[in-house]
Amino acid sequence: MTINNVSLSHHGGEEASGLLEELCDAYADAYGVEPGEEKTVAFRRRAEKQFSRPGFALVTARDGGRLVGFTFGYTLPAGDTHWWGGVQPEPTADFLQETGSRTWVLSEIEVRRAWQGRGTGRALHDAVLGARGEERATLATGPDAAAQPVYESWGWRRVGRIPGDEGDYYSAYDLFVLELPVSW
Repeated sequence: MTINNVSLSHHGGEEASGLLEELCDAYADAYGVEPGEEKTVAFRRRAEKQFSRPGFALVTARDGGRLVGFTFGYTLPAGDTHWWGGVQPEPTADFLQETGSRTWVLSEIEVRRAWQGRGTGRALHDAVLGARGEERATLATGPDAAAQPVYESWGWRRVGRIPGDEGDYYSAYDLFVLELPVSW
């Protein structure tokens, strides 16, 4: 699929592993940091763990062969999940129930700075979520993340806040949910 001269491609976990260096480079550029800095090193660790998770999917955006953006995520496992741990305000037990096919986590959506504001992020978002069969998707952002109004404009709703874990980038995260399938 091609949108605004940017071609989108879907990938599984094995392919994602082979793209890790490109993903790290694009991630660093999106945040204006060097690929070896702490933020990118933390991204690498998270990404490597997620490539083998059930339901993992990656969508990449390329312009002239160069990786200019990507998004990926995975399906939450059945039973108890750390994802909803400590969310406030506390939702209903039914909301927290995970079946192994109910909720897909939009873990990362990153676009190189020079391609931001051109619709690349939205195209990635729509491509990855349009291919999902789960009932809903979820994502977490820092409490003051500039992307929050963007997510809300795309139909996401804030459901609460969770405390961050020791060593996390933020001390708390806002959780959002989007019902699937989405009709844009």
